[in-house]
Amino acid sequence: MIDKIKEHIALVEAFSTATKAEVEDFRIKYLGSKGLLKEFFAAFKNVNDDQKKEFGQVVNTLKNAAQDKVTSLKEHIDASQEISGVYGDLSRPGAPISLGSRHPISIVKNKITSIFSNIGFNVSEGPEIEDDWHNFTALNLPEYHPARDMQDTFFVQTNPDVLLRTHTSSVQVRYMEDNQPPIRTISPGRVYRNEAISARSHCFFHQVEGLYVDKGVSFADLKQTLEFFTTEMFGKSKIRLRPSYFPFTEPSAEVDVYWGLETETDYKITKGTGWLEIMGCGMVDPNVLKNCGIDPEIYSGFAFGMGIDRIAMLLHQ
Repeated sequence: MIDKIKEHIALVEAFSTATKAEVEDFRIKYLGSKGLLKEFFAAFKNVNDDQKKEFGQVVNTLKNAAQDKVTSLKEHIDASQEISGVYGDLSRPGAPISLGSRHPISIVKNKITSIFSNIGFNVSEGPEIEDDWHNFTALNLPEYHPARDMQDTFFVQTNPDVLLRTHTSSVQVRYMEDNQPPIRTISPGRVYRNEAISARSHCFFHQVEGLYVDKGVSFADLKQTLEFFTTEMFGKSKIRLRPSYFPFTEPSAEVDVYWGLETETDYKITKGTGWLEIMGCGMVDPNVLKNCGIDPEIYSGFAFGMGIDRIAMLLHQ
């Protein structure tokens, strides 16, 4: 009898099937109310006393093996059917894909765009591979102008007339060529300069430049616009403008915002002054307007430009 039970244990362990019907037949055969296990347990009373211990052990082994086999086969079949249902039904809705987080530079660019959109500025874009006219000459930087040395330029192949733009002012030139005043636009985008890569700078970075051209535009309009921007962007309205030089604006200025000296970080990023430079600006040079087909006798305008990466570093520390 014991040898017969051991043979059934081997059969149970070797049993395999891919259908639930065969699993159910197997369960009934061994675990059912009229199954083999019930017969073996009933035969226990007829076993010799010296064999009862071993008999009981092999019967329990058979019972556990049969139960484990039924459970594992059912789980395997259910899993196979679920996979088949998921990947076999092309009408089944796709699994949702969670969105990642935005890059700090994208966050800051979108915020700058939103601020200026609230006061009527649209967004204009242009090519990153530019020609000399739009990147330099039209912006009052004729050939051999010493100010060209302020920007180490990546030229495309060996053609000195094709280059990677060094600022998004080239977009403003293209916009003025295609549109007559009133013009109120900002131009965000990537720019390229052949500079050493460090923890604070890279050979390509991101800028946003603004342009406003209309009748009677003054430096006071520029200052008012910048005060609105710094209040919305940083929560700080106190700014100062220091005289500077840019070939495409006259007069020109550097813009500082009063950051404050409330924390150790404030002292570090402002070098103990409380003031922080954030952008350059100025009134559009009449020669630039003329180069773009706009009469400087009728129209005037202002322009400004800032580094998005720098603003992102300030806001996110």
